[in-house]
Amino acid sequence: MEFDFAGNCWFLTGATAAGKTSVGIALAERLGRSGPPVEILSLDSMAIYRGMDIGTAKPSASEQALVPHHLIDLRDPNQEFSVAEYRQAAQDVCRRLVQRNATPLFVGGTPLYLKCLLRGLFEGPGANWDLRREIETELDRVGPAALHERLQMVDPLAASTIHPNDARRIVRALEVYRGTGQPISHQQMEFDDARPAESCRVFVLRRDRIDQHDRIEKRVDQMIAEGFQQEVEGLIANGKTLGRSASQAVGYREMIEHLNGTTDLATTIERIQARTRRFAKRQGTWFRSLSECTFVDIGVDESPAAIAERIERLAAEGR
Repeated sequence: MEFDFAGNCWFLTGATAAGKTSVGIALAERLGRSGPPVEILSLDSMAIYRGMDIGTAKPSASEQALVPHHLIDLRDPNQEFSVAEYRQAAQDVCRRLVQRNATPLFVGGTPLYLKCLLRGLFEGPGANWDLRREIETELDRVGPAALHERLQMVDPLAASTIHPNDARRIVRALEVYRGTGQPISHQQMEFDDARPAESCRVFVLRRDRIDQHDRIEKRVDQMIAEGFQQEVEGLIANGKTLGRSASQAVGYREMIEHLNGTTDLATTIERIQARTRRFAKRQGTWFRSLSECTFVDIGVDESPAAIAERIERLAAEGR
């Protein structure tokens, strides 16, 4: 199933803590001054959950007041929200915006959401949760590299397109194979027609590795200072739990373990920072695999307004 409005949209993405929110607002304001009004659609798989604000770096109320935002706070944390549901919600919002001559600007860092909008989506077999839990238990025991080797034996084509550290996709591929007896690569129905970057308006913010890591460490420290622990306490109060999708958000599992007495706060902070660095690295791998992306290398002290100006210029030049 194809996304109908990709040609009408702008996309701003990048690894976690790259500065997408502030640059996105600056870009929306800049584009709106010289053309139709611009509204932002979240491209973040965790911003759709209500109450998960600090740990997901969700745009604040004041930031959302500067530019209209969509696709935020759609579900409670104990509910599921699939990629197909996201794509349909994005399609519905884009249709309304285009009908009233507004420009959609997607801002966020979920590569799978980006890919489903650019190339379509493989609507494979539904989740087999019992089998998935069995494979996830296996993952915990042997690690992603070993599971990747097993995937190579049964589906070498899929294994060649999945990074050995991409545990989530490895588990899904093995789940499909073991559940259906057919390799997932043989069942692929997704629109995988890549386009060159110069024909798209997909911009990826990219920072120097040291700068990126420094921003991640500061981001996590800021989360703690803003009350991340209290946020998680509220989410699991009175026996409440996070759903399968929400529980995958970076930092939440680590903080829950801290609240359960497994780790002290200092260790928890270090673990969140380390997992966030790994997550950012995986995001970079995803973005580099998409030919539609134009990378925007940004300096340590470059302002959001200056970055937005560069992006507009790159788009005008067809780069």
